[in-house]
Amino acid sequence: MRSPQNATVLVTGAGRGIGKRLSLGFAHAGARVGLLGRHQGELDVTKLEIEDAKGTALRLRADVTNFDEVSAAVERLNTVWGGVHTLIANAGVLGPVGSFADQKPSQWREVFETNVIGVMNACRAVLPQMIHRRSGKILVISCAGAAAPRSGFASYAASKAAVARFVETVAEEVRDHNVQINSIFPGESYSNMTDEILRAGQAAGPEELESAERVRLTGGIAPEKQIQLALFLASERSNHITGKLIYAQDDWKKLESDNCRPDAFTLRRHK
Repeated sequence: MRSPQNATVLVTGAGRGIGKRLSLGFAHAGARVGLLGRHQGELDVTKLEIEDAKGTALRLRADVTNFDEVSAAVERLNTVWGGVHTLIANAGVLGPVGSFADQKPSQWREVFETNVIGVMNACRAVLPQMIHRRSGKILVISCAGAAAPRSGFASYAASKAAVARFVETVAEEVRDHNVQINSIFPGESYSNMTDEILRAGQAAGPEELESAERVRLTGGIAPEKQIQLALFLASERSNHITGKLIYAQDDWKKLESDNCRPDAFTLRRHK
């Protein structure tokens, strides 16, 4: 994406949290934003906020776990705006909190269907047109648990680690087609997941509770940092960067002019 102006961006889980923030940020930068999510009311609010700020958005009600629904949403974007230039695969669920030994297999299945299969469905729906066009950007929202253990959040951390390796692998497959795919850890931000951690109480552990309470009070990392990283990775300035796991707190601006080692900013987070 040379410039967000008039480019089409598809955001999954666009009705709230990080997805909503990034949708607003890309719309403000001039992109046309496809808002994909399960909850019509949330999408309506996001669309209204974008349009009130003179932006352009299209609601796409779909469940990322259903490939046919995601494909239909992408086809609608293709018809209305002529294709998807950037995908932001954000939709995710926190899943069970607490000791793995006390969790139900059905809870893990829900987490992996949304956080892993949902990402796969979204990527699979947009990649053929990006490969054909020889241009495209995919950003997958990750978390700290992708690169380090996160006690009490085994299913969520495992799903994000799986997605990080998926990103690294697909990046190699599409590298020669001028398509880049990266993972973003947006940092601690207030969202419905923050409230879920607070409701979990002691099952989340004292450090997680303390962090969630701090984020609830402060809002966490500034949205501008998240948006600027996403805009950079969606632009042609980052065409040499793919298969990476980048934190909003990283000194990522140096990546624009510097080539990093092949193992840098990967699942193991070597710098």
